Amino acid sequence: MKIGITCYPTYGGSGAIATELGIALAARGHEIHFITYRQPFRLPSFLPRVYFHEVDVGRYPLFEYPPYDLALAVRMHEVVRTHDLDLLHCHYAIPHATSAWIAREMLREQKRDVKVITTLHGTDITIVGQDPSFNQITKFSIEKSDRLTAVSEFLKKETYNAFGCDKCDVGVIHNFIDPDVYNRGRYPATLKEQLGKSQPILMHISNFRRVKRVRDVVQIFANVNAQMPSRLVMVGDGPDRPEAEDEVRKLGLDSSVFFLGKLDVVAPLLASADLFLLPTSSESFGLSALEALASGVPVIGTNAGGLPEVVREGETGYLCQVGDVEAMSTAALSILRDRDKWNAMSELGASDARARFSLEQIVSQYEHLYTTSLAN
Repeated sequence: MKIGITCYPTYGGSGAIATELGIALAARGHEIHFITYRQPFRLPSFLPRVYFHEVDVGRYPLFEYPPYDLALAVRMHEVVRTHDLDLLHCHYAIPHATSAWIAREMLREQKRDVKVITTLHGTDITIVGQDPSFNQITKFSIEKSDRLTAVSEFLKKETYNAFGCDKCDVGVIHNFIDPDVYNRGRYPATLKEQLGKSQPILMHISNFRRVKRVRDVVQIFANVNAQMPSRLVMVGDGPDRPEAEDEVRKLGLDSSVFFLGKLDVVAPLLASADLFLLPTSSESFGLSALEALASGVPVIGTNAGGLPEVVREGETGYLCQVGDVEAMSTAALSILRDRDKWNAMSELGASDARARFSLEQIVSQYEHLYTTSLAN
């Protein structure tokens, strides 16, 4: 098959999954064309059967805000025609699915068609799509897609609740990990050696948005560190990073907390972690939690959104109420103080991630989705 993939190419779960899906499909012999405004951050410079088509957004003085959605539609139309694509797979409803619909209508005028598949990842439904400015266009774009998937049962239900889509059937295809990449045993304990082997390493990876509650991350660590000297590693960047840094200074934890910024490759870091903190207020799936579990790192999180579909409560980690820093601190200490419990959670987390969310299994589900879509 010849497949066009459009995603946000910058740091974030939806872009990472879309890119890795494309790479995996290319390895299976499919021809993949990424169509977006920048090369996806997890896409190497060259891979067989993988192509990148940049969307050029003009800077005409009339436009205060250049219309990316229209430029994307034109580029999609061009790539489908030039490379004879079978389908367009859009990750995120708007503007990607909207642009794909425009491109498909343009193609139909020329007696050519293309299937449009949309994968819903989270904030396109839970935040952006429910904004009054975007609600109706999001609903329209969803309903005009040929096939729809969501990354969790939670997000599927949220889509129906938010938009009442009576003309769409949302299937669930979870996010995935590559078991070979997230294999704790293949990486040297470089981080442990740098920060001190005797002290547990707690880790948080995110885009530091409000929803991630990064102040809670620091407060949980402060409680743990007060009873068990530890280290906190914060990976990523975003608008709330200054808040997290301010909390660290306020609590006098400067020598124990390390901000590493955005990193494309996190598996070697996770291989040195003892606990992963994700006190989020909403999580459509929780890709970072899955990557931690696959690396044998128990997760302390919240029972919000799709996280309960990823973390097995009491078995691979603990899920507490949003904002309950004390409960999450207690749960963290209960794991770190009991080596047998940590070992059991670590082993089950890694095996469960491989059993339910392996790349081979999930990519096969997408292949089946494509094949059945083209057959209709």
